[in-house]
Amino acid sequence: MNATDRTPADLLSSALAADPARPLVTFYDDATGERVELSVATFANWVAKTANYLQGDLSAEPGDRLALLLPAHWQTAVWLLACSSVGVVAEVEGDPAAADLVVAGPDRLDAARACSGERVALALRPLGGRFPQPPQGFADYAVEVPGQGDRFAPFAPVDPGDAALVVGGEELTGAGVVARALADAEAAGMPGAPRVLSGLPYDTWQGLSYGLYAPLVTGGSVVLCRHLDQLGAPAAATRETSEKITFRAPLPH
Repeated sequence: MNATDRTPADLLSSALAADPARPLVTFYDDATGERVELSVATFANWVAKTANYLQGDLSAEPGDRLALLLPAHWQTAVWLLACSSVGVVAEVEGDPAAADLVVAGPDRLDAARACSGERVALALRPLGGRFPQPPQGFADYAVEVPGQGDRFAPFAPVDPGDAALVVGGEELTGAGVVARALADAEAAGMPGAPRVLSGLPYDTWQGLSYGLYAPLVTGGSVVLCRHLDQLGAPAAATRETSEKITFRAPLPH
């Protein structure tokens, strides 16, 4: 983290400049056996493409509200950083009917139809695969985003003091997300440049902090595990060793 980093998007830019090749997000789905590892450069490329899609094709502007109906997943992390890049407020588990646009996983499409604005659906298939049949009334993220530009520049500067994230009924500014994540890392005793393992969902601040923002603000990386409860103790111990985990998030309740 640099002294000039005021938003999560700033943190990603600094990470990209410092060491683009290092791992940033490693994702496991223990219900399917999927494993995906994204370096800083690869993750930043997905964020840039998504931000270009959000700003360009979806015409999103700073201050717009995006209902994010996605689980803890590497693509959810991409959307959170893309929203930060554009200045869009990411409302985790937000009300689609009150949002300007909605992004939803395959099991949340019915709820997402309440949004009168743009609707984007994610299949959440391995390797970012598309839906076999595009869901009616939605753009398929996996179809729309790969062709977007690899570099992103916002039409308007993002103000770190503006609202950036809503989770658990609490609204945080971009600067507030950065400051709170850093405070969490310090309070938890995370080592420098930690390799964090988290099985927490993304629908609470704690889950977002351990599963994305705290590793990012400390120059570390995260091993994000969905359905971690389906992994037995011996396999969990093996993963911690193989992934060189230096900090483990609290177990989900």
